[in-house]
Amino acid sequence: MIANELDRLAALHDSGKLSDDEYQRAKARVIEGLAPTPGPGARLMRRSRQERWLGGVCSGMARFVGLEAWLMRLLFVALLLAGGFGIVAYVLLWIFIPSD
Repeated sequence: MIANELDRLAALHDSGKLSDDEYQRAKARVIEGLAPTPGPGARLMRRSRQERWLGGVCSGMARFVGLEAWLMRLLFVALLLAGGFGIVAYVLLWIFIPSD
């Protein structure tokens, strides 16, 4: 398992996707068992702790998709006014998206 992770890291380093410094840090994490290395280009959606108004869902989603947080909040308000789906979606996302 560790050998597979190290091979994957070496392939990323050889292809130029990881710098020497990033490669060394990731390799140390794998060897020490601190955290598995995510796949190339992996991004995880997380609720924000810094820019939160209620649960941090809107700012976390905005950061994930590359929008401003106020646009995501406006979208949820529009969904709230359009049949109340916004509040249901917000609560479900609050429950299922982990915090930063």
